[in-house]
Amino acid sequence: MHSSLTEHARCLYGDEYRPASPCALDRDEHYFVEELTFADAEAILAMLRELCPNLVDGLLPVWVRNLAYRLVLLQRPNQPALMREAAYSLYSHGPDWDDRAAELHSQADALEAADRNQ
Repeated sequence: MHSSLTEHARCLYGDEYRPASPCALDRDEHYFVEELTFADAEAILAMLRELCPNLVDGLLPVWVRNLAYRLVLLQRPNQPALMREAAYSLYSHGPDWDDRAAELHSQADALEAADRNQ
């Protein structure tokens, strides 16, 4: 078993910032998706920030990033900074997700405006 979600992702997808340690474990994405699905927000963010520190880099597949940010936002729904981070990630993966990214930016702006007006 991997010691963290980050280690599991590094084993499957590699890491352009440091060498991946040899992994004798099953490299089936099914197990990684299960681990990601039930991971807490801190573990998911640690994985994203370690393997993709500049947001547009890293070797994680686009679908993993999208799922990871979606799961984080479900756990932390009212955090404008995380909404914007997720939006920037969506923008960096082509126009298919631009509408959703714009929606996240609008939601973040609305949350911040509501906080200022209280």
